[in-house]
Amino acid sequence: MTQQATQIDASRTAVLIMDFQQRIIANVASEPAAVVENAARALSGARSAGIPVIYVVHRGGPFADYAPDIELHPGVTPAEGELVITKVRPGPFSTTALDVTLRDMGRDTLVIMGVATSGCVLSGVRWAVDVNYSFIVLSDACSDGDAEVHRVLTEKVYPRQGQVMSVDDFLQALP
Repeated sequence: MTQQATQIDASRTAVLIMDFQQRIIANVASEPAAVVENAARALSGARSAGIPVIYVVHRGGPFADYAPDIELHPGVTPAEGELVITKVRPGPFSTTALDVTLRDMGRDTLVIMGVATSGCVLSGVRWAVDVNYSFIVLSDACSDGDAEVHRVLTEKVYPRQGQVMSVDDFLQALP
């Protein structure tokens, strides 16, 4: 099931943390506290390794009008200077300059975490593969309202085109 990278090249990698907004986590995450805790551990490790973190937040559809619960969850707030990209569709690429940003940074490997596994993560993985990025999905830093859909995506679909690993495996693979 899990493919473990021998070591992550920090100079070519970026972390994408997508849709970790309070309302989305409360309504979609099957285990909200666990997914936030795991994402926070992954962020800490990436920052320590010098890997840039990019936040992608959803502001379209039901998130177009401001409400306090569309803000990022306080357990995974950006560090000073980290990029926050706003999207209006489910995927992180189609309505943003994410691809240009990553290429300008010289990053071709993405560490992906998000809520929902069948939403932003699936859209991000598919687009990333189409435009030639390598990816690692952190299975326990993603969540979905349907545990079986999460399992099928992380155990059967994503491993066909990239890597899937736990946060613990990711932290061990960091330089």
